[in-house]
Amino acid sequence: MRMGIAGFPGSGKTTIFNALTGLHAEVGLGSSASGKANLGAIKVPDPRVDALAELFSPRKTTYAEVTFVDFPDPPTESGRLDERVIAQMREVDALAHVVRAFEDPAQPAPDPLRALESFRTELIVADLAIVERRLDRLKRERGKEREKELLEKVVRALESETELRRIDLTTEEQASLAGFGFLTLKPRLVVLNVSDGDVAKPPAEELTAAVERDALEQVVISGKVEMELVELEPEDRRGFEAELGLAESARDRFIQASYRLLSLMSFLTAGEDEVRAWTIRRGDPAVVAAGKIHSDIARGFIRAEVIPYVALVEHRSEARCREVGKLRLEGKEYVVQDGDVIHFRFNV
Repeated sequence: MRMGIAGFPGSGKTTIFNALTGLHAEVGLGSSASGKANLGAIKVPDPRVDALAELFSPRKTTYAEVTFVDFPDPPTESGRLDERVIAQMREVDALAHVVRAFEDPAQPAPDPLRALESFRTELIVADLAIVERRLDRLKRERGKEREKELLEKVVRALESETELRRIDLTTEEQASLAGFGFLTLKPRLVVLNVSDGDVAKPPAEELTAAVERDALEQVVISGKVEMELVELEPEDRRGFEAELGLAESARDRFIQASYRLLSLMSFLTAGEDEVRAWTIRRGDPAVVAAGKIHSDIARGFIRAEVIPYVALVEHRSEARCREVGKLRLEGKEYVVQDGDVIHFRFNV
């Protein structure tokens, strides 16, 4: 999963990036003037992987990963998104919009609701520009009536300030629009960047209402504090988090919100060679899960041998799970469940 971290200058988005990745990208207004995005990846904590690794003692243990892309600040004084930044934003799976909610003597008082609405408007304007350019080309082409009708539907939605995630699109229409990289089609997570004293407080009601209206996810993080905490040893970090009233780290809360936003989950493979978590979407069938491992496995799919994680940990081996009836044979259309431990049989 590639998560883009975006926001207006001064929102603290690079601080959030550093807090999540443990990296040390330069922070502060103008720090990304080079136009280059910061890149970082983290392993997704999963106690199920830890337990299976202890059980199987594999030669290799592999967690799911999230790649973060911290987009550069706009080069203009207006702070508006420019084409360079927009092009980079179109390449990610989802957007994390960092919203400043902390006081900063060098900036005006924070206005999270205005920042949320302004960013939303920027995305709509960017999508309108790309679809209008395409419609202008279609006027000179024949045989593209279905595409033209679909794009006119898109224009009507955007001109009414409706994000494309909020309109009814058939599977065929979604596939037709995929190549455009529309920003208002991407799932979006609002990251409210607060001062350390507000990190355990709920967001303002009007901000939460706006988030719910647009079907977004929201997480509250103090980027400055979290960037400092990530440098501490785990035990010391947990102690400081407890003092702040936090049950989980910012990284864990961010990942959980991202997985909900994208409707993601993990199935597992386990053996002496490797224990690994594989990320898929909820509702994906077994043949899609097989393809995550290798396209040949999906192409030559015979069956999936499925053991629930809880059963495998309880009975300690695949053989014992088979004996007690906890191992099931499933076909291509079986809907994979979160935590399924699967061995695929295939022939190519």
